[in-house]
Amino acid sequence: MPRYRLLLEYDGLGFAGWQRQRNGLGVQEVLEGAIAAFTGERVEVVGAGRTDAGVHATGQVAHFDLSRWLPPERVMGAINAHVRPHPVVVLEARVVADDFHARFSAVERCYVYRILNRRAPPVLARGRVWHVIAPLSVARMQAAAELLVGRHDFSSFRAAECQARSPVKTLDRLWVRRLGEMVEVHAAARSFLHHQVRNMVGTLVEVGRGRRPVDWVREVLAARDRRAAGPAAPAEGLYLVAVRYPE
Repeated sequence: MPRYRLLLEYDGLGFAGWQRQRNGLGVQEVLEGAIAAFTGERVEVVGAGRTDAGVHATGQVAHFDLSRWLPPERVMGAINAHVRPHPVVVLEARVVADDFHARFSAVERCYVYRILNRRAPPVLARGRVWHVIAPLSVARMQAAAELLVGRHDFSSFRAAECQARSPVKTLDRLWVRRLGEMVEVHAAARSFLHHQVRNMVGTLVEVGRGRRPVDWVREVLAARDRRAAGPAAPAEGLYLVAVRYPE
């Protein structure tokens, strides 16, 4: 029974998130339907990251099993044909070892959060960035971000519905850069708590706008209380850009 690994890109607008669910259309459901359409098989597509409603991906990884071998390029082409008109595309397909698991084999997940920092609202990027009018100090945001890197109890950045066993995570990288009117926050870790990236970005923006001092982030971490941090950044600015594996 061959196992296929997919590299995926999708627009989170209009999706209820990655997972198949009752209250809306999930990316997982669209992919499973596409695979069934050309193979006749009901499969489970397992994703590396369970992105929320409105969150995008340029580097999501998923896997599924088939009962018979098909050339990866045929699998890729067939899925892309059958997912239409949904904004999902397979960028790459390959056969992998039976013990590969898109979620549990991953050693790092990388996210980018995009903020359009200007007075005029977005037009072409509507639904794909967080529009913040107030000028943001990237230097202040970066100084605050450095206080979050490392192994910490991230309870202050954890959503109430988070199902993780422990709030302790190791944040490998968190850095901020400006590209013209766009401010990007890059985050990388083996795994994240539910809404952790969005809550960290919301907190950094409070610092970048000058509403809070840089050292406030230390207090937020120490509080271990979601109410101590800034508001959650909107889902539409978040992108899962890469998932890394041991090889």
